[in-house]
Amino acid sequence: MRPRIFITQPVAHSAVERLRQAAEVELNPDPLHIMTKDELVSAVRDHDILFCLLHDHVDRDVIAANPDLRAVASMTITPADIDVAEATARRIPVTVIPALLLDDATADLAWALLLSVARRVAEGDRLMRSGTFPGSQSCYMEGGGVSGKTLGIVGMGGVGRAAAQRGRGFRMQLLYHDPRRLPGDEEKDLGLTWVPLDELLARSDFVSIHARLTPQTRHLISDREFALMKPTAYLINTARGPIVDEQALVRALTGRRIAGAGLDVFEHEPRPDPALLAMPNVVFTPHVGSAIKELREAMANVVVDNILALIAGKQPPNCWNAEIYGK
Repeated sequence: MRPRIFITQPVAHSAVERLRQAAEVELNPDPLHIMTKDELVSAVRDHDILFCLLHDHVDRDVIAANPDLRAVASMTITPADIDVAEATARRIPVTVIPALLLDDATADLAWALLLSVARRVAEGDRLMRSGTFPGSQSCYMEGGGVSGKTLGIVGMGGVGRAAAQRGRGFRMQLLYHDPRRLPGDEEKDLGLTWVPLDELLARSDFVSIHARLTPQTRHLISDREFALMKPTAYLINTARGPIVDEQALVRALTGRRIAGAGLDVFEHEPRPDPALLAMPNVVFTPHVGSAIKELREAMANVVVDNILALIAGKQPPNCWNAEIYGK
């Protein structure tokens, strides 16, 4: 009997067709519908493998819905919304995708948000659509400069490095903070200066978040940190929402302790704080750092690679809980 696979939202056609060569495949066809817990439980109950996406909450009850569940194959870098402990206890592999796939795309989006909020692109777009064309040399649409300013990068993994490379093109002074400092030759090649986090916050015109979400980085940026920033500075977050205390961000923006923010991620996705949505000096995208057609196709096909390895009785190449296979 061919294995049965359920995909929680539409993914690249090429990936689905590859799976159909080896399995029976069903999927939720609505890209705007994030499946509820009851829907996930029902899907897992009737299928052998769950192919899930970023906003699917695969908790203990979902995993336990099928005692014969063979795998949870995720199209994410880290399975933050999957109960990996429960899956591991049941010896169910949880697979992911390599982080390096997303480095350039996420850095590009961070830069798009940075430019948009500083140069008030979204506000200008809304004015034009409403029929308003202010005097183009009046002070009405003045924003913040980018070229030659100071960029502070929090987290120097692959995306942080890619962001630094883009900053060099704008002749920016590049500060970074990461618990693991880069080797000196790499700092020199990227034009980076390591500083303590407090110094980075105090000196930067733009603070771009590229850290991983861990217990140590949750609410890494809160009221104390916003108080250190320049009133003319902007916060950019394309990493994970809970790294920034969203209520503290609202207070910082309301109190004009910082100038604005560009956000692709939110503390309680998919629902940003309504106060943020009302602020013209905040630019939003709906967690779409990887939303490039070719990249999303590559990501989906990595998930398929993992699944096909499992079907063939092999350890998948991107297994998060590889300890279930022993030595």
